[in-house]
Amino acid sequence: MNYYTKRCIAAAVAVSALLFTAACGSESETSAGSVAKVTGKFGSAPEISIPQGATHAGKTVIETVSQGSGAEAKKGDFVRLDWTVEKWKGAEPLGGSWTQQAPGAKGARRQAVERIGQPSRQLPEKILDAVEGQKSGSRILVQGTAGDLIGENLDPQSGLTADDALVWVLDLVGATAVDSKAEVKGEQAAPAPGMPEVKAPSKAAATITIPKGEKAPTELKQQVLIKGTGPKVEAGQGLVAQYTGVKWEDGKKFDSSWDHGGATAFQIGTESVVQGWDKGLVGKKVGDRVLLVIPPSLGYAANPSSELAKNTLVFVVDILGTV
Repeated sequence: MNYYTKRCIAAAVAVSALLFTAACGSESETSAGSVAKVTGKFGSAPEISIPQGATHAGKTVIETVSQGSGAEAKKGDFVRLDWTVEKWKGAEPLGGSWTQQAPGAKGARRQAVERIGQPSRQLPEKILDAVEGQKSGSRILVQGTAGDLIGENLDPQSGLTADDALVWVLDLVGATAVDSKAEVKGEQAAPAPGMPEVKAPSKAAATITIPKGEKAPTELKQQVLIKGTGPKVEAGQGLVAQYTGVKWEDGKKFDSSWDHGGATAFQIGTESVVQGWDKGLVGKKVGDRVLLVIPPSLGYAANPSSELAKNTLVFVVDILGTV
Protein backbone atom coordinates (compact mmCIF):
# COMPACT_ATOMS: atom_id res chain seq x y z
CA MET A 1 0.00 0.00 0.00
CA ASN A 2 1.18 3.53 -0.80
CA TYR A 3 0.42 5.42 2.38
CA TYR A 4 0.39 8.87 0.77
CA THR A 5 -2.75 8.01 -1.19
CA LYS A 6 -6.19 8.77 0.21
CA ARG A 7 -9.19 6.62 -0.58
CA CYS A 8 -9.92 6.59 -4.28
CA ILE A 9 -12.90 8.43 -5.68
CA ALA A 10 -15.82 6.04 -5.30
CA ALA A 11 -17.95 5.47 -8.38
CA ALA A 12 -21.44 4.06 -8.24
CA VAL A 13 -20.30 1.06 -10.24
CA ALA A 14 -17.78 0.34 -7.51
CA VAL A 15 -14.95 0.28 -10.04
CA SER A 16 -12.60 1.67 -7.41
CA ALA A 17 -12.99 -1.67 -5.66
CA LEU A 18 -12.58 -3.59 -8.91
CA LEU A 19 -9.31 -2.17 -10.08
CA PHE A 20 -7.41 -5.31 -10.84
CA THR A 21 -9.14 -6.94 -13.76
CA ALA A 22 -8.12 -9.83 -15.94
CA ALA A 23 -5.85 -9.34 -18.94
CA CYS A 24 -7.57 -8.19 -22.09
CA GLY A 25 -7.09 -7.86 -25.80
CA SER A 26 -6.43 -4.59 -27.57
CA GLU A 27 -8.51 -5.22 -30.68
CA SER A 28 -11.73 -3.25 -31.18
CA GLU A 29 -14.58 -5.32 -32.49
CA THR A 30 -18.21 -4.52 -33.24
CA SER A 31 -21.00 -7.05 -33.65
CA ALA A 32 -24.57 -6.38 -34.71
CA GLY A 33 -25.95 -3.64 -32.47
CA SER A 34 -25.50 0.02 -31.67
CA VAL A 35 -22.72 2.18 -30.31
CA ALA A 36 -23.39 5.18 -28.07
CA LYS A 37 -22.91 8.65 -29.52
CA VAL A 38 -20.59 11.08 -27.75
CA THR A 39 -20.80 14.84 -28.21
CA GLY A 40 -19.01 17.77 -26.61
CA LYS A 41 -15.48 19.11 -26.87
CA PHE A 42 -12.40 17.57 -25.32
CA GLY A 43 -11.80 19.13 -21.92
CA SER A 44 -15.48 19.54 -21.11
CA ALA A 45 -17.91 16.98 -19.74
CA PRO A 46 -19.06 14.72 -22.58
CA GLU A 47 -22.68 14.02 -23.41
CA ILE A 48 -23.46 10.36 -24.05
CA SER A 49 -26.52 9.54 -26.14
CA ILE A 50 -27.91 6.00 -26.03
CA PRO A 51 -30.00 5.16 -29.13
CA GLN A 52 -33.58 4.75 -27.93
CA GLY A 53 -34.75 1.17 -28.09
CA ALA A 54 -31.47 -0.03 -29.61
CA THR A 55 -29.44 -3.02 -28.45
CA HIS A 56 -25.81 -2.43 -27.66
CA ALA A 57 -22.97 -3.88 -29.71
CA GLY A 58 -22.31 -7.34 -28.34
CA LYS A 59 -18.52 -7.09 -28.21
CA THR A 60 -16.22 -4.48 -26.77
CA VAL A 61 -15.93 -1.35 -28.92
CA ILE A 62 -13.04 1.12 -28.65
CA GLU A 63 -13.35 4.25 -30.75
CA THR A 64 -11.41 7.50 -30.98
CA VAL A 65 -14.12 10.14 -30.77
CA SER A 66 -11.67 12.98 -31.47
CA GLN A 67 -7.91 12.80 -31.93
CA GLY A 68 -5.46 15.08 -30.15
CA SER A 69 -2.05 16.22 -31.32
CA GLY A 70 -0.01 15.72 -28.16
CA ALA A 71 2.38 13.01 -27.01
CA GLU A 72 1.38 9.43 -27.74
CA ALA A 73 0.63 7.33 -24.68
CA LYS A 74 2.77 4.19 -24.66
CA LYS A 75 2.87 1.19 -22.38
CA GLY A 76 4.68 2.16 -19.20
CA ASP A 77 3.87 5.86 -19.58
CA PHE A 78 2.25 7.87 -16.81
CA VAL A 79 -1.04 9.41 -17.93
CA ARG A 80 -3.58 11.87 -16.56
CA LEU A 81 -7.15 11.62 -17.74
CA ASP A 82 -10.78 12.49 -17.16
CA TRP A 83 -13.39 9.76 -17.29
CA THR A 84 -17.10 9.12 -17.05
CA VAL A 85 -19.17 5.95 -17.22
CA GLU A 86 -22.84 5.30 -17.88
CA LYS A 87 -25.02 2.22 -17.91
CA TRP A 88 -26.54 1.58 -21.34
CA LYS A 89 -29.95 0.72 -19.91
CA GLY A 90 -31.62 3.93 -18.84
CA ALA A 91 -28.53 6.00 -19.66
CA GLU A 92 -27.78 5.89 -15.94
CA PRO A 93 -24.66 7.85 -14.86
CA LEU A 94 -22.44 5.68 -12.66
CA GLY A 95 -19.43 7.85 -11.85
CA GLY A 96 -16.59 9.92 -13.18
CA SER A 97 -14.11 12.69 -12.60
CA TRP A 98 -16.00 15.64 -14.01
CA THR A 99 -17.87 16.39 -10.78
CA GLN A 100 -14.98 15.61 -8.41
CA GLN A 101 -14.12 19.06 -7.09
CA ALA A 102 -12.22 18.96 -3.82
CA PRO A 103 -13.15 21.77 -1.38
CA GLY A 104 -9.61 23.13 -1.14
CA ALA A 105 -8.47 22.41 -4.68
CA LYS A 106 -8.80 26.01 -5.94
CA GLY A 107 -10.26 25.17 -9.30
CA ALA A 108 -8.40 21.94 -10.08
CA ARG A 109 -10.55 18.82 -10.43
CA ARG A 110 -9.64 15.36 -9.31
CA GLN A 111 -8.56 13.27 -12.28
CA ALA A 112 -7.11 9.81 -12.69
CA VAL A 113 -3.31 9.62 -12.71
CA GLU A 114 -2.19 6.14 -13.72
CA ARG A 115 0.56 4.14 -15.39
CA ILE A 116 -0.36 2.15 -18.48
CA GLY A 117 0.27 -1.52 -17.91
CA GLN A 118 0.13 -1.22 -14.10
CA PRO A 119 -2.86 -1.84 -11.79
CA SER A 120 -5.07 1.23 -11.70
CA ARG A 121 -6.40 3.01 -8.62
CA GLN A 122 -9.66 4.02 -10.28
CA LEU A 123 -10.22 2.23 -13.56
CA PRO A 124 -10.63 -1.37 -14.72
CA GLU A 125 -7.53 -2.57 -16.54
CA LYS A 126 -9.26 -2.84 -19.90
CA ILE A 127 -10.43 0.77 -19.68
CA LEU A 128 -6.96 2.10 -18.88
CA ASP A 129 -5.42 -0.02 -21.64
CA ALA A 130 -7.69 1.72 -24.16
CA VAL A 131 -5.56 4.89 -24.01
CA GLU A 132 -2.41 3.09 -25.15
CA GLY A 133 -1.45 4.33 -28.61
CA GLN A 134 -3.68 7.41 -28.31
CA LYS A 135 -2.35 10.96 -28.48
CA SER A 136 -2.77 13.42 -25.65
CA GLY A 137 -5.81 15.56 -26.31
CA SER A 138 -7.81 12.59 -27.58
CA ARG A 139 -11.29 11.54 -26.47
CA ILE A 140 -11.90 7.80 -26.46
CA LEU A 141 -15.10 5.75 -26.15
CA VAL A 142 -15.04 2.27 -24.68
CA GLN A 143 -18.25 0.26 -24.72
CA GLY A 144 -18.88 -3.30 -23.62
CA THR A 145 -20.45 -5.51 -21.03
CA ALA A 146 -19.53 -5.32 -17.36
CA GLY A 147 -18.44 -8.94 -17.58
CA ASP A 148 -15.99 -8.16 -20.36
CA LEU A 149 -14.70 -4.79 -19.11
CA ILE A 150 -14.54 -5.60 -15.39
CA GLY A 151 -14.37 -9.39 -15.54
CA GLU A 152 -14.23 -11.68 -12.56
CA ASN A 153 -13.79 -8.72 -10.19
CA LEU A 154 -17.34 -7.48 -10.81
CA ASP A 155 -18.73 -6.70 -7.37
CA PRO A 156 -22.22 -8.19 -6.80
CA GLN A 157 -22.99 -5.25 -4.50
CA SER A 158 -22.57 -2.82 -7.41
CA GLY A 159 -26.00 -3.84 -8.70
CA LEU A 160 -24.53 -4.71 -12.10
CA THR A 161 -24.67 -8.04 -13.84
CA ALA A 162 -22.09 -9.38 -16.26
CA ASP A 163 -24.50 -8.73 -19.15
CA ASP A 164 -25.08 -5.05 -18.34
CA ALA A 165 -23.59 -2.80 -21.01
CA LEU A 166 -21.38 0.11 -19.91
CA VAL A 167 -20.21 3.15 -21.85
CA TRP A 168 -16.99 4.87 -20.81
CA VAL A 169 -15.60 8.12 -22.20
CA LEU A 170 -11.96 9.01 -21.50
CA ASP A 171 -10.17 12.31 -22.15
CA LEU A 172 -6.41 11.74 -22.30
CA VAL A 173 -5.07 14.99 -20.82
CA GLY A 174 -1.39 14.09 -20.92
CA ALA A 175 1.24 11.36 -21.05
CA THR A 176 4.87 11.22 -20.03
CA ALA A 177 7.60 8.59 -19.88
CA VAL A 178 9.74 8.31 -16.74
CA ASP A 179 12.16 5.49 -15.96
CA SER A 180 11.05 3.47 -12.93
CA LYS A 181 14.58 3.73 -11.51
CA ALA A 182 14.99 7.46 -12.11
CA GLU A 183 16.18 9.62 -9.22
CA VAL A 184 17.15 13.22 -8.58
CA LYS A 185 20.84 14.08 -9.04
CA GLY A 186 22.87 16.87 -7.50
CA GLU A 187 24.67 18.01 -4.37
CA GLN A 188 22.45 17.57 -1.34
CA ALA A 189 22.20 20.31 1.28
CA ALA A 190 22.81 19.64 4.95
CA PRO A 191 19.67 19.43 7.05
CA ALA A 192 18.37 22.69 8.46
CA PRO A 193 18.38 23.01 12.27
CA GLY A 194 15.87 20.62 13.82
CA MET A 195 15.29 18.77 10.55
CA PRO A 196 15.98 15.05 9.99
CA GLU A 197 19.12 13.88 8.23
CA VAL A 198 18.67 12.16 4.87
CA LYS A 199 20.99 9.68 3.21
CA ALA A 200 19.76 8.65 -0.21
CA PRO A 201 21.66 5.72 -1.74
CA SER A 202 21.20 5.25 -5.47
CA LYS A 203 18.16 3.22 -6.48
CA ALA A 204 17.12 2.39 -2.93
CA ALA A 205 14.94 3.73 -0.15
CA ALA A 206 16.40 6.72 1.67
CA THR A 207 17.60 6.48 5.28
CA ILE A 208 16.01 9.23 7.37
CA THR A 209 17.38 9.92 10.86
CA ILE A 210 15.22 11.86 13.30
CA PRO A 211 17.21 14.43 15.33
CA LYS A 212 17.64 13.33 18.95
CA GLY A 213 15.91 15.40 21.57
CA GLU A 214 13.82 17.35 19.06
CA LYS A 215 10.07 17.52 19.59
CA ALA A 216 7.87 16.81 16.61
CA PRO A 217 6.80 20.08 14.98
CA THR A 218 3.14 21.04 15.08
CA GLU A 219 3.30 22.77 11.69
CA LEU A 220 4.48 21.64 8.27
CA LYS A 221 8.25 21.85 7.90
CA GLN A 222 9.96 21.58 4.53
CA GLN A 223 13.38 21.88 2.97
CA VAL A 224 14.60 21.55 -0.61
CA LEU A 225 17.67 19.33 -0.29
CA ILE A 226 18.55 19.33 -3.99
CA LYS A 227 17.38 22.19 -6.22
CA GLY A 228 16.03 21.22 -9.61
CA THR A 229 15.87 23.34 -12.73
CA GLY A 230 12.63 22.02 -14.23
CA PRO A 231 9.19 23.65 -14.40
CA LYS A 232 7.17 24.37 -11.29
CA VAL A 233 4.63 21.82 -10.14
CA GLU A 234 1.07 23.11 -10.52
CA ALA A 235 -2.09 22.07 -8.69
CA GLY A 236 -4.01 19.50 -10.71
CA GLN A 237 -0.97 18.00 -12.41
CA GLY A 238 0.10 14.43 -12.02
CA LEU A 239 3.41 14.36 -10.15
CA VAL A 240 5.87 11.52 -10.83
CA ALA A 241 8.16 10.82 -7.88
CA GLN A 242 10.31 8.55 -5.79
CA TYR A 243 9.64 8.79 -2.06
CA THR A 244 10.44 7.30 1.33
CA GLY A 245 8.41 7.87 4.49
CA VAL A 246 9.25 7.27 8.16
CA LYS A 247 7.52 8.03 11.45
CA TRP A 248 9.02 10.82 13.54
CA GLU A 249 8.19 8.95 16.75
CA ASP A 250 10.45 5.95 16.13
CA GLY A 251 12.19 6.66 12.83
CA LYS A 252 10.81 3.48 11.30
CA LYS A 253 10.13 3.36 7.58
CA PHE A 254 6.49 2.66 6.74
CA ASP A 255 6.62 3.03 2.97
CA SER A 256 8.83 3.76 -0.05
CA SER A 257 8.28 3.83 -3.80
CA TRP A 258 11.46 1.76 -4.07
CA ASP A 259 9.62 -1.06 -2.29
CA HIS A 260 6.92 -1.02 -4.99
CA GLY A 261 8.94 -1.08 -8.20
CA GLY A 262 10.14 2.52 -8.29
CA ALA A 263 8.67 5.72 -9.68
CA THR A 264 5.02 6.33 -8.94
CA ALA A 265 2.55 9.10 -9.74
CA PHE A 266 -0.36 10.85 -8.08
CA GLN A 267 -2.39 14.00 -8.62
CA ILE A 268 -1.23 16.94 -6.55
CA GLY A 269 -3.16 19.92 -5.24
CA THR A 270 -6.61 18.31 -5.37
CA GLU A 271 -6.77 16.71 -1.90
CA SER A 272 -6.08 13.33 -3.49
CA VAL A 273 -3.10 12.94 -1.15
CA VAL A 274 -2.48 14.09 2.42
CA GLN A 275 -2.56 17.86 2.89
CA GLY A 276 1.13 17.95 3.78
CA TRP A 277 1.99 16.75 0.29
CA ASP A 278 -0.36 19.22 -1.40
CA LYS A 279 0.99 22.12 0.65
CA GLY A 280 4.62 21.06 0.44
CA LEU A 281 4.98 19.99 -3.20
CA VAL A 282 2.83 22.39 -5.24
CA GLY A 283 5.19 25.14 -6.41
CA LYS A 284 8.33 23.03 -6.16
CA LYS A 285 10.33 22.27 -9.31
CA VAL A 286 10.93 19.13 -11.30
CA GLY A 287 14.36 17.93 -10.21
CA ASP A 288 13.88 18.96 -6.58
CA ARG A 289 14.52 16.61 -3.68
CA VAL A 290 12.16 17.76 -0.93
CA LEU A 291 12.15 16.90 2.77
CA LEU A 292 8.72 17.19 4.43
CA VAL A 293 7.84 16.89 8.11
CA ILE A 294 4.05 16.58 8.34
CA PRO A 295 2.10 16.87 11.61
CA PRO A 296 -0.91 14.58 12.11
CA SER A 297 -3.32 17.46 11.33
CA LEU A 298 -1.92 17.55 7.77
CA GLY A 299 -1.51 13.79 7.59
CA TYR A 300 -4.00 11.15 8.66
CA ALA A 301 -5.61 12.65 11.78
CA ALA A 302 -8.91 12.98 9.90
CA ASN A 303 -8.90 9.21 9.40
CA PRO A 304 -8.86 7.73 12.92
CA SER A 305 -8.80 4.18 11.56
CA SER A 306 -5.42 4.78 9.91
CA GLU A 307 -2.45 3.26 11.72
CA LEU A 308 -0.67 6.58 11.05
CA ALA A 309 -3.45 8.84 12.37
CA LYS A 310 -1.43 10.02 15.39
CA ASN A 311 2.01 10.06 13.78
CA THR A 312 4.14 12.91 12.52
CA LEU A 313 5.28 11.79 9.08
CA VAL A 314 8.66 12.46 7.50
CA PHE A 315 9.03 12.10 3.74
CA VAL A 316 11.84 12.67 1.30
CA VAL A 317 10.46 13.10 -2.22
CA ASP A 318 12.33 13.20 -5.54
CA ILE A 319 10.22 15.10 -8.10
CA LEU A 320 10.94 13.36 -11.41
CA GLY A 321 8.33 14.88 -13.69
CA THR A 322 4.74 15.95 -14.20
CA VAL A 323 1.90 14.87 -16.46
